[in-house]
Amino acid sequence: MAQSIRKALIKRREVLARTALANSTLYRLMGAGEFPQSIQIGPRAVAWVEEEVDAWIEARIEAAREKGAA
Repeated sequence: MAQSIRKALIKRREVLARTALANSTLYRLMGAGEFPQSIQIGPRAVAWVEEEVDAWIEARIEAAREKGAA
């Protein structure tokens, strides 16, 4: 039996809280292709795929640790 993968969406406020980014920095990073893109969930609403944001956070942690170890 195939295992179902459940994905969750998170709104901007949660993305900002999890990443400690400012709103302007979030959109600048998205524009530069350095942060996961939001998806349109309504006429005036966007959200991010939680696992993509979590992966970005993990990558930043790993990069910081590698830099500190060098």
